[in-house]
Amino acid sequence: MTDLTARKAAARKTAFGARKSAFAAGQGAACAHLLAALMRFEGAPMAGYLPIRTEIDPRPAMAAHRGAVGVPVIAGEGLPLTFRAWTPEAPLIPGPFGALVPETGAEITPRVLIVPLVAFDRRGFRLGYGGGFYDRTLERLRAAGPVTAIGFAFAAQELDTVPTEPTDQPLDLIVTEAGPILPLPPDPGRG
Repeated sequence: MTDLTARKAAARKTAFGARKSAFAAGQGAACAHLLAALMRFEGAPMAGYLPIRTEIDPRPAMAAHRGAVGVPVIAGEGLPLTFRAWTPEAPLIPGPFGALVPETGAEITPRVLIVPLVAFDRRGFRLGYGGGFYDRTLERLRAAGPVTAIGFAFAAQELDTVPTEPTDQPLDLIVTEAGPILPLPPDPGRG
């Protein structure tokens, strides 16, 4: 196991514990802050996610969005995500990793993404589950035009520093129950 892999594994363990405790405390304020952050993107195609385990739930904000809304579909290992149109009434089926996905629906290309995470830092970096799906997806979407990535989490999921590597894509904004967090500019030395 490499040093970076070990550091990421330790960070995930710490963040999962913090997220579980925060989840038990509730998430109403976080969704209100997310709705406020999304107002400036009204009408833009957006992607959210259907929460698993103790992930914070963005569905109220997704349902209120005026514009196309999609959720991620894993196309295969090592590939970017695709996004299938979603509504609160959409019939769902199990997808990979336990996340539900709409049974049918058009593919959409989001310009705004609500991104799940295990941990985050104030530089705007996130720690996910380790598959690199969002990093590949954000890299592909950003190459095609402007995209805003909004991390959605509990404040307790914040770490001083998330272990990163050159392929990690930063978030543009992080929203928690304590309010929005504007990340610091990315480190210019990351190339």
